[in-house]
Amino acid sequence: MKSFLWFLLGAISVALLTYAPKLIQPKTEVLTETVVVKEMEGNSYELPMPEHFQFCGEQVPLDDADVYERFDRELYVNSYWHSHTILVFKRAQRWMPVIEKIMKEQQVPNDFKYLCIIESDLMLNARSGSGAAGFWQFMPSTAREYNLKVSKEVDERYNVKKATLAACTYLKKAKEKLGSWTLAAAAYNRGSSGIARALEDQKVTNYYDLLLNEETSRYVFRILALKEIMQSPEKYSFELSTSQLYQPDLLRTITVNKTISNLAEFAKEEGVNYKILKRYNPWLRSNKLTIKKGKSYIITLPNR
Repeated sequence: MKSFLWFLLGAISVALLTYAPKLIQPKTEVLTETVVVKEMEGNSYELPMPEHFQFCGEQVPLDDADVYERFDRELYVNSYWHSHTILVFKRAQRWMPVIEKIMKEQQVPNDFKYLCIIESDLMLNARSGSGAAGFWQFMPSTAREYNLKVSKEVDERYNVKKATLAACTYLKKAKEKLGSWTLAAAAYNRGSSGIARALEDQKVTNYYDLLLNEETSRYVFRILALKEIMQSPEKYSFELSTSQLYQPDLLRTITVNKTISNLAEFAKEEGVNYKILKRYNPWLRSNKLTIKKGKSYIITLPNR
């Protein structure tokens, strides 16, 4: 009996050693030359990469493997971050005409509107943990340097038109100092002096040859990715009807040259409420507006 049991155990061991590897192998072969991952609906995750691309008329060297992969990364991040990118499309319908008009007047390339988008997602009250604020995310000191008022009552970083003018001035100065619009874009993140030092230390002349910190290294590529996606939304499966986009509001302006002691009461007198007043004038940061003699402010409100 014992001999039979030992024989039976031996036979089972041999069978396990022979067939177990086959039992635990995957049902399909995964090591192939081409891997295509499919969504449940059957759409491919593979995204089209443009063969050629420019920023502000300056060529992006996509034949450089490192540049190609960094661009590719940001395309995937922004294409599959659906809720974020869809909301950007919606807000852009309202705000891009305002920003584009100022850029054209200031002779700043239209492509810089995408820099504005990655800075704030076009959120009127955008504010970073470091204290940068508004569409263009100015720090208080930089804002004042570019003639934006920042106080307890008024913060013009939240004034879209004034902040866009200040950003245009900054970008033109950076381009003059660094020699290209691409470097000017990088400077908006790291500062003109920081980019200039990096160029000198590394003995190169353009952004794509620089080794930079992670944030600045990705910065321009995030701009490029948004430009590509927003210029060709159908290629990246973004299909929104016009009715879904946030349309520009019909607005009126009031020039005020006397102190307003209570903005809530002022709003009521103008046929709106305090919330609506602040929605269209986020640069008003208090419940009052002190105006010195000889000064004035323009307040924007919906048409009656």
